[in-house]
Amino acid sequence: MRDSLVAAAFQLFLERGYEQTTVDDVVALAGVGRRSFFRYFPSKEDVVFPDHERCLAEMNDFLASGDGNGDGNGEDGDADDPVARVCDAARVVLRMYAENPTFSVQRYRLTKKVPGLRTYELSVVWQYEQALAAYLRGRFTGRDGTLRADVIAAAVVAAHNNGLRSWLRSGGRSDATAEVDHALALVQRAFGPDSDPGAEPAREPTDESAKESAADDVVVVISRRGVPMWRVVQQVETALGRDLD
Repeated sequence: MRDSLVAAAFQLFLERGYEQTTVDDVVALAGVGRRSFFRYFPSKEDVVFPDHERCLAEMNDFLASGDGNGDGNGEDGDADDPVARVCDAARVVLRMYAENPTFSVQRYRLTKKVPGLRTYELSVVWQYEQALAAYLRGRFTGRDGTLRADVIAAAVVAAHNNGLRSWLRSGGRSDATAEVDHALALVQRAFGPDSDPGAEPAREPTDESAKESAADDVVVVISRRGVPMWRVVQQVETALGRDLD
């Protein structure tokens, strides 16, 4: 019944649009009652992301299970290398997407069109990041242990999402595993046991290259509830590096 509700919902989303489809429309097409819908999905948004709760649980189980299982580029005994461990945990999420490429691509395209779904997706991604950070905080000690854990968790999520979206933008035709492995390898080189803290920093981009990359930049500003709007605008100006007219 759960799968039938998801299939009915996406059929209607594609035919009518997300905003134009109601829960009543979905249950009518699936041939069940409203109570059955809400037994599986608290809201219409949840039917778009039906597998993330299960995937988050699998990721947490993987992180808590001890030894690595050799997925992706990881090797047995990843527990001795926490950065490799969280990279392999991110591959748990990749497998969830790759299990059903058609559905994953449809969801990606739908989410791009609906602001509310993009916001919901950000909250889902934040849960994955917090799970990775919690594991790393238990592995890193010292003054900057928590900072290192949070930075690496954010880097792993960003790298995974970069590779994943490259695959989704291709319509699922490229190699998802290769895309994500390439991105996660960068994280392991930067933060893994073989990383060089004293390496020479990257050169500043030229004005021309900065202009070319700026068009693809996405800036996310997070602020506490109740903060004055002028303060939020100030944060946005700082992030963008220019005044807002």
